[in-house]
Amino acid sequence: MKLRSICLHGPESTGKSTLAPRIAAHLGGEVVDEYGREYAEARGIDFTMQDLLEIAKTHDAGMRTMIAAGFRPLVLDTDPLMTAVWADMLFGERDPWFDEWQGTADLYLLFDIDMAWRPDGTRMFGTQELRQKFFDLSKAELERRGVRWALVSGQDEERFAKAIAAIEAVQAELAQIDESSTA
Repeated sequence: MKLRSICLHGPESTGKSTLAPRIAAHLGGEVVDEYGREYAEARGIDFTMQDLLEIAKTHDAGMRTMIAAGFRPLVLDTDPLMTAVWADMLFGERDPWFDEWQGTADLYLLFDIDMAWRPDGTRMFGTQELRQKFFDLSKAELERRGVRWALVSGQDEERFAKAIAAIEAVQAELAQIDESSTA
């Protein structure tokens, strides 16, 4: 089995959008861009729960369309699990749709908060305390869902190298599973 989808997960300003196209190019895959950023740039950041649902559902539909069209692997610059964490951060709760959603990626790369936070007009949680809370909620969501994930830290090239190493480690693990199941 090969990875069909790899989701970049974690708080804002951790390099996900910067690395998504590099990772996809390295793997010969495609990127599903973060719809939430497009939405925020067009409509502002005064989100409601309905806004978050629209963001998550639109992102999910785009991802499913690309998977159905045969694009592999997909590098997702976030997904509805991350939007659920946004709901937790903004409202302290989430719509039940988020917990019912079942389209999780094959691998999640959790991006650490070891990079400097940079405001860009759509980012909201720049203090160290809020970044840590966002990171902790992001990690807890992955653990709660029981998905395969790896932590990615470091700066610039080191961060990219660690992301690729995590992906390659999982691909090697999956190849061993495939070999043992056909032997």
